[in-house]
Amino acid sequence: MTRSPNKAGELDAIDLAILTELQRDARMSIQDLSQRVGLSPTPCARRVRILEENGIVRGYTVVLAEAKVGFPISVFVSVKLDHQIDDRLRSFEEAIRKFPEVTDCWLMTGDRDYLVRVAVADLIEFESFLTGKLTKVVGVASLESSIPIRRVKEKSARLS
Repeated sequence: MTRSPNKAGELDAIDLAILTELQRDARMSIQDLSQRVGLSPTPCARRVRILEENGIVRGYTVVLAEAKVGFPISVFVSVKLDHQIDDRLRSFEEAIRKFPEVTDCWLMTGDRDYLVRVAVADLIEFESFLTGKLTKVVGVASLESSIPIRRVKEKSARLS
């Protein structure tokens, strides 16, 4: 693994500024990024490369307005499995990765085993997904669905 730009191996203020600016606009040029964080382009590009190599920047993506591409409904589904054994967890996770409707899936603590976010065109599609796919996954013991009213905050990752 490539070493961090500073001696302590921790992110410094410039690294955090770079990450903040990339979260705002990952498409900006190194020239623009370097001006915003107060570095010349070459050391700025080197820091970005090191952040990527160290896995701090895992990739670049487009954030879609799901409603504008045909999926205005999100549903959160809490899933409880019949057994919390390795094989059951693994098979559930393999199955869930194959469903295009699932946008996020988290292994949870507490009463439920997984929290899944599903994006669908309408409640008819959600019902079809629920009854035709999710309930048929081996090991699913119970499900509880919640439909959000509106998103209050959206952020890709916490920096500070």
